[in-house]
Amino acid sequence: MGLFNVTHPASFLLTGIPGLESSLSWLAGPLCLMYAVALGGNTVILQAVRVEASLHEPMYYFLSMLSFSDVAMSMATLPTVLRTFCVDARNIAFDACLIQMFLIHSFSMMESGILLAMSFDRYVAICDPLRYATVLTNQVIAGMGLAVTSRSFITLFPLPFLIKRLPICRSNVLSHSYCLHPDMMKLACADITINSIYGLFVLVSTFVMDLFFIFISYVLILRSVLAIASRDERLKALNTCVSHILAVLAFYVPMIGVSTVHRFGKHVPRYIHVLMSNIYLFVPPVLNPLIYSAKTKEIRRAIVRMFHRIKI
Repeated sequence: MGLFNVTHPASFLLTGIPGLESSLSWLAGPLCLMYAVALGGNTVILQAVRVEASLHEPMYYFLSMLSFSDVAMSMATLPTVLRTFCVDARNIAFDACLIQMFLIHSFSMMESGILLAMSFDRYVAICDPLRYATVLTNQVIAGMGLAVTSRSFITLFPLPFLIKRLPICRSNVLSHSYCLHPDMMKLACADITINSIYGLFVLVSTFVMDLFFIFISYVLILRSVLAIASRDERLKALNTCVSHILAVLAFYVPMIGVSTVHRFGKHVPRYIHVLMSNIYLFVPPVLNPLIYSAKTKEIRRAIVRMFHRIKI
């Protein structure tokens, strides 16, 4: 018990966008629209996969997992973001901040794992299509989903305790409208080496490795596609990967941008750091349902049929 007998503030103060405090009310509208698209779009995809028998296939089960993680991520950030931007209520209790930090990082890691699982789905579908149905059974898909979820929660379980052991006495003002581990540990007036090392370990062992294996999957897919004699068949095979590639880019490009700015952008204005972090958290849940609805005709048809039945 003595490990956590250190000084903590009763609450933290969240920040909108430094330097743009007078414009927070103007930014509330676009943020609300983004949340509406993220929650509405992903909920529609979840419902379409649930009710449409034509979507009861591995690719769409993985898509429903991605939509669920996007909904969960949006719900994790929504309370504090809207309170900060809409009503300028910036207080968040210390323990509530720890919970939000854990959920944000967990759902972000979950999304990375799901994107890796989706790349495996595309690899099997293109490189070994005859075994697709026998490899990706419902039991295997459920096991992959459970593994992705377990990895996220087990890997990040120590984070709240690593923060709680630190005395927070420099300030109680966070740099964002939500709680993140790097932001919270910088407020400590003690050695944060363990936190930094563990954070780097988590980043490399999960996100970096996921991206590496996604890249390897597409190298193998490209090699298999180039071996197809027919140009039309090659394009048809590659077209099934477009939505996933766009989703990977929507997730990893902002993440790499945030990491680059934090590591090397010490002289970059503070609001750039915050904007990059907001893009990383808010953009993928908005873009994913738009990407899959626009690029996957089966999803479009299922959504149209679903709304047609509701109308009738």
